[in-house]
Amino acid sequence: MNDGKKEIISFPKIFFDPADHHGAIRIPNLLRDHSDGVGSLVAQGSGKEIGPVVQLFRRGMNAILADVFALYMKTKNFHWHMSGPHFRDYHLLLDEQADQLYAMTDPIAERIRKTGGTTLRSIGHIVRIQRIKDNDADYVDPLDMLAELREDNQTLAARLREVHDVVDEVRDIATASLIENWIDETERRTWFLFESSRRGE
Repeated sequence: MNDGKKEIISFPKIFFDPADHHGAIRIPNLLRDHSDGVGSLVAQGSGKEIGPVVQLFRRGMNAILADVFALYMKTKNFHWHMSGPHFRDYHLLLDEQADQLYAMTDPIAERIRKTGGTTLRSIGHIVRIQRIKDNDADYVDPLDMLAELREDNQTLAARLREVHDVVDEVRDIATASLIENWIDETERRTWFLFESSRRGE
C-alpha cells in the first residue's frame, strides 16, 4: 500500500515522436503520486500530470505500427521481385511472413484506440513516422533481400521490447501480452530468414 507516498518509475527507453520523424523524445522518470488516491503519474521535477498509460506508450505503438506497415510492404516487394534458383521457397516464405505482419496491424491500432489514443490515418502518416527504411532498388540479390529483412525484424523486436518495458511498469497486462506474442512471431521470422540464407557447408 502506497497511500500518501510517491513512487519513482524510471523509463530510460527512447520513443520516437509521431509528429517529428527526425527526432525523438525520451520519457522522463515519473513519480506515481499516491497522495491523490488514484496514483497519478507525474513527470519528476515538473509537477505536470502525464495521465493514463496511453500517454506513455501510444507514441511508441504508433511508430511500431508504421514500422510494421513499412516492413509488410518491403516483404511483399521482395516477395514479388524474388528470382533465382530458390525462387519458389523464398517467394512462399516471404508471402507467409507478409501475411503475419499484416495480421499485426489491426490489433496494434485497436489497442491504441482502446486505451484512448488515436492512430495512423493515411499512407502519408506512415511515411512521416516509419523508421524501417524502404528499398526501391530495381534489383536486389535474393540473399541480400533475406539479410535486409532479417535485420529489419531484429530491429522491430528490439522496439517492441522497449514499449513492453513501459507497459509492464504501469501494469498494462493486456498490451504486454499482445507485445510478447508479437516479439515471439518477429523472432521466428528472423530465425527463418537466417536459416534460409545460410550457405551450404
